[in-house]
Amino acid sequence: MIGHLKNVLETFEIRCVAKKFDLASGAGELPPIECWPELWVEEGRAAEAKTILRRTLAPIKAVRKPWRCQRCAEEIEGQFTECWKCGQSRGRNGSRPPRLKPAAGSLARK
Repeated sequence: MIGHLKNVLETFEIRCVAKKFDLASGAGELPPIECWPELWVEEGRAAEAKTILRRTLAPIKAVRKPWRCQRCAEEIEGQFTECWKCGQSRGRNGSRPPRLKPAAGSLARK
């Protein structure tokens, strides 16, 4: 995680250094707080770095509420746009789009 956060800050051109990166194996022999990895940022940019990291680590809100497939009645989690069971698309407002039927006398196969 520290490596990822370091990369995030570096994309914003904030120089930083990861310290105590390899001390996790010493936990138990050393006090746990002394083994936690640290991310040090260049002087004068700490507030900016905190804002960037707060936004990076903010929980992602659910895309949508769960929906029920109108074709097979399966309940689907909100982040999915198609039913995993029958493949029906969610459509608008959680429902499937109306099914189109060929007009009488069309070239549809019989």
